[in-house]
Amino acid sequence: MMLRLMIAAGLLAFLAGAAHAQSKATHYPVEGALAAGAVTSAGPAFSGAVMTGNTLYVSGMTDSDPQTNQISPDPKVAATIVLTKIRRAIEKAGLTMDDLVWVQIFAADLKEYATFNEVYRTYFKGPLPARAFLGTANLLGNAHFEVMGIAVKQK
Repeated sequence: MMLRLMIAAGLLAFLAGAAHAQSKATHYPVEGALAAGAVTSAGPAFSGAVMTGNTLYVSGMTDSDPQTNQISPDPKVAATIVLTKIRRAIEKAGLTMDDLVWVQIFAADLKEYATFNEVYRTYFKGPLPARAFLGTANLLGNAHFEVMGIAVKQK
């Protein structure tokens, strides 16, 4: 009986250690003007993306230009900027846009839906991820779009 308890305790300790080892996360910083502290003197209060296991969680990113932090008046340019930022965050973690499984898009104007989709489709080679496209009254910095997503590294 005592031997069984010791084996069970050892197995539980091993499993707990293995679970902890898998739960370690890799954090990727926000890039561009935002990372340089354009929002606050301490910089953004979040990571640009976090990888845990084979899953990458990409923070919401807006269409502000990464160099100037300015918003283009052109929604097509805005869509290109935000999707390029998402792609860069994903590629830093060794994944591609085709590894995205879930995308959530917030739009300050739902009339820009078709324009966004025109640009969005050019960022994928394979099947498109599941997605939500939501309207909102306004976004940080008067952005057109904010996009976030979840990508899974295929084994």
